Amino acid sequence: MKIRTHRCGELTRAQVGQQVVLNGWVQRRRDHGTVLFIDLRDRTGLTQVVFNAERNAAVHQAAHTLRSECVVSVTGQVMARPDESKNTNLPTGEIEVFVDAVEILNEAKTPPFMIEDDLEITESLRLKYRYLDLRRPRMQRLLGLRHGIMQAVRAFLNAEQFLEVETPVLTKSTP
Repeated sequence: MKIRTHRCGELTRAQVGQQVVLNGWVQRRRDHGTVLFIDLRDRTGLTQVVFNAERNAAVHQAAHTLRSECVVSVTGQVMARPDESKNTNLPTGEIEVFVDAVEILNEAKTPPFMIEDDLEITESLRLKYRYLDLRRPRMQRLLGLRHGIMQAVRAFLNAEQFLEVETPVLTKSTP
């Protein structure tokens, strides 16, 4: 496995022509015969990756085994999307990555619900599959917000020269 060069939500027109390595979850898959499109997701966003049979038949064939929530690493070239296929709803909507190599890092069973915000999911199902629920964009935003607040509190307390002490450390027995 090659080391990731960019996160999925970071790519822009500035990277057009560059060779990149992305790691993430398969969000959606659209098969158009000789061209297969996959939306690859990590915590920073989505990038459309393209498996073209004319560019690389073996990689295109391997892409047919990918399913929702599989974790993959793709290596490919960033290309500008044609004007008619740009997606203005995505920060990465002006580019796509044409895949030259793919590695399945972890296969996935069919998830009990899609990892999207606009779906109605019962709370009991969300709690049963908490590890999947935490991947949803809304939950990712909330985790990021909580992280930011905790960092601000720690920075303030640190500036005031408070010490952070975890009380379980004070109660553990020592050998």
